[in-house]
Amino acid sequence: MRRKHRSSPPNIYEMFSDIALLMLATFIFLLVTILITARMAEQVQAPRLKHALADMQIELDKSHAEEARLKANMDALAGTSSDVQMNRALAAVGLARGKKRKDFDVFVKGLRDLPGNNLHLLVDATGSMHGASQFLIPVLRIIVIRSGKKLDALTWFSDGKADTYHGTLGAMLDRLMEGAPFIGANETIGYGFQYAAEHAPAPGAYLLIGDEPPTDRIHYFNIPSPVFTLPLGRDNPDTNWHYQKLADETGGKMLHLELQ
Repeated sequence: MRRKHRSSPPNIYEMFSDIALLMLATFIFLLVTILITARMAEQVQAPRLKHALADMQIELDKSHAEEARLKANMDALAGTSSDVQMNRALAAVGLARGKKRKDFDVFVKGLRDLPGNNLHLLVDATGSMHGASQFLIPVLRIIVIRSGKKLDALTWFSDGKADTYHGTLGAMLDRLMEGAPFIGANETIGYGFQYAAEHAPAPGAYLLIGDEPPTDRIHYFNIPSPVFTLPLGRDNPDTNWHYQKLADETGGKMLHLELQ
């Protein structure tokens, strides 16, 4: 009777070969899956990317056009006198002619009559001033230049907060537009003067610009220099009364200018 041969045990090399083939098949499967997924994503995302690039190109073209316009304006201004430049800026805010121009000239003349040669500007940066902020920079620049004063510091205030800037005229005005919130509903003028006095030396005069009465207490005797006040916008009796009182209490003057 023949003996049955025992089956030989699995060869280790065959086992490794089987594992390798299984891993290769898995890898191929994953690779195909990734390629299919990527292709599907590309078909979905490509139109979106094209649309986004088109929008970016439009914005870039607008920026180039604006840059060209500004350069043209700068070239035009470079060939004009300072008086012509000033008249253009005043015309943009409705102060170039008539009574408003006379009021502005009186205001500037009053600044020139102040003692000292430097000025500290305080600006109401609450929400009510947001609409006037676009006219503010050219007017402030002209006021400072025509007053013959050096702008030593600029302080904004709103809702019990404030900040004071130093540097060149252009740098301070730029920082005002970048840093002032022009939001909020509390015209904390008293705190603004307190903050200004703590963060800058006493100037020849302060110039306050705003359009609403104070919502906090103003300690007049703690203000070290005369205050010139410039209420903007609508004719508000309450604002005018407080701005006039602030000017009177500190030895300054008030003038109402209504911008467009």
